[in-house]
Amino acid sequence: MPGHDVSRVWQHDPTRNAPAKYRRACKYDAFVPLKLDDLSLSLEATVAGVASEAEAAIRQLNEAADPALAPLARLLLRTESIASSKIEGLQTGVRELARAEARLEAGGKAGPTLMEVLANIDAMELALTEAAGAKRFGLDEILRVHARLMERASNAARIAGQVRTSQSWIGGNDYNPCGADFVPPPPENVADLLDDLCEAINDDRLPPVVQAALVQAQFETMHPFADGNGRAGRALIHVVLRRRAVALSYVPPISVVLAAHRDRYVAGLIGFREASVIPWVEQFAVASRRAARLAERYLKGVEKLRNDWRTMLSSGPTPPRSDATAWAVIEVLPGHPIITAPVAAAATGRSKPGVYDAIRQLEVAGVLEPLSASKRNRSWEAVGLLDLLERLEAGELPSIASR
Repeated sequence: MPGHDVSRVWQHDPTRNAPAKYRRACKYDAFVPLKLDDLSLSLEATVAGVASEAEAAIRQLNEAADPALAPLARLLLRTESIASSKIEGLQTGVRELARAEARLEAGGKAGPTLMEVLANIDAMELALTEAAGAKRFGLDEILRVHARLMERASNAARIAGQVRTSQSWIGGNDYNPCGADFVPPPPENVADLLDDLCEAINDDRLPPVVQAALVQAQFETMHPFADGNGRAGRALIHVVLRRRAVALSYVPPISVVLAAHRDRYVAGLIGFREASVIPWVEQFAVASRRAARLAERYLKGVEKLRNDWRTMLSSGPTPPRSDATAWAVIEVLPGHPIITAPVAAAATGRSKPGVYDAIRQLEVAGVLEPLSASKRNRSWEAVGLLDLLERLEAGELPSIASR
């Protein structure tokens, strides 16, 4: 991204709790990127073609949208959020996360990493359901997404939803920005850059995938928060695609593709900061195209699995009636790979006694597998679904052959 360096002096502080060499004054350069509104962008035909293909793939993914398939939309959003967290070193898998959610629903506890990943899912949902729907997207929407993202962090009270007021840096040492790998803009430049970013999100002159690529990389470059910038920036990708009516229902799991090649992703962002804007747009478009096609294959795989569950339920000696609660539970399972009776009742709108009877039928049919023998706070795993999601999280193409 074109821009300019601003020279600064890190002041000597004899009281700083740091080794002596880091208490000394030192010079550093902070990078102030060009505003997106001032960027002159000319796409080569090949890059424009890849961006167009990516947009078409995302639209094709969303053409399959149907209110009855809402659980599949939730599945993709969860997978995208998990992968976005993974890029930042918050390592957890879909199985571990699903079991943690079940524990929390039963009044149990989960570790700090799992809580942060769950907060990322909440932030992504907020970004898509509320922030993206704002008539005029602005700083308030970004702050609300960030506040939701960081609400479960140990330092939430100091940083959640608050634009940084001090210099940040990436790499180097923990005490000063001198010698850092990258120093984002000084805090006094951040407000104007955020206003410009919001205007770029409201604009519709660029192709949607190109717009999303620039917004995400620019957000990472300005680093407006003390923490959570990567996750918040990747949430903005989907804000752009939702506002441009490209991804109205299904989130293409772009972070899954980026996480699978994290070093390449980081190199792309570094290249963007060093004015390699077009290569970054092309890299992002290629990842978006692959994500959409990957998601489309997995939606087919999950639908195939749901059909298998229906067959398993109907193959018993006394199949449930067509209006039985067991069929309704099967419909919502893709959004709840591990499910409890209260969650099933809320998701289906059926009575708890009916849900418990349905779960018993599904367990006998082999669709649900109990996770414990306890009579209290029980949960069940949807057979085969988490195996499928683990392959999606790894960016692997699924096999959708018959079971």
